[in-house]
Amino acid sequence: MTDRAPRPIDIHLHRKSRELELVYSEDERYRLPCEYLRVYSPSAEVKGHGPGQEILQTGKMHVAITDIRPVGHYALQLVFDDGHDTGLYSWDYLHDLCSRREALWQDYLDRMSAAGATRDPQVQVIQFQP
Repeated sequence: MTDRAPRPIDIHLHRKSRELELVYSEDERYRLPCEYLRVYSPSAEVKGHGPGQEILQTGKMHVAITDIRPVGHYALQLVFDDGHDTGLYSWDYLHDLCSRREALWQDYLDRMSAAGATRDPQVQVIQFQP
């Protein structure tokens, strides 16, 4: 986290589309799906406590943000309707999620596919080992 972290000048939760809009300037605005923010939560519950300890988040397709809480002058705490609320999204981390959205989302989809998992909470995938 740096003092020069881009800080949004406006933040708006679009509840119907389940997207968080971050506006940094007139020509820099992003809309991040709640699902994306949830599966990339900076919490230890998601990231683990070190490299290789990440926990793949599945079944989060319909997750929504229910509350946004400022944390000092450096972060937001997002509260999700699945009960997750332990991640602190620093300004640096949020801007990184914005700028690398396409690559990070594709990486998530690739990891889901490799695990035989699904984004849909209504679908259970059962794999049998020979």
